[in-house]
Amino acid sequence: MELKEENLINIHNFLPHREPMLMVDYILELTPEKVITSFEITSDNIFVYNDHFVEAGLIEHSAQTSSSILGQSFFENPESNTKVIGFITNIKKIEVFGSPKVGDKIISKASLISKYENICQIFCETFLDDELLIRTEISLFIQEIES
Repeated sequence: MELKEENLINIHNFLPHREPMLMVDYILELTPEKVITSFEITSDNIFVYNDHFVEAGLIEHSAQTSSSILGQSFFENPESNTKVIGFITNIKKIEVFGSPKVGDKIISKASLISKYENICQIFCETFLDDELLIRTEISLFIQEIES
């Protein structure tokens, strides 16, 4: 998937995460039911060990990718000072097949399985080129908090 500057969506408009916990660089596509994101593994990432992005980082990346589907409703106005809290409520399924290295760019594709108010269940797969790295089914909770 070719990354064209004019097609990229600013991740900061859809996730409350910031450095060093931000594990998504760009949203490549976003609808109410699906999202595609990209992330380049850098040597200073907190989930890099021996030049590899460890499983915990892949899980966090999957969760952040997935949460942007539900999170988009909280960040419709990029100028607002909306603050949200979100967390994984359940990991129904997780399969790890590989580990990317520093310098690799991973692409994740997530789709909504079900949603009830602020809770959703998402299926997500992450790839390095054509290689499947991780497959997850995650339940997430996101809620706006008072400033």
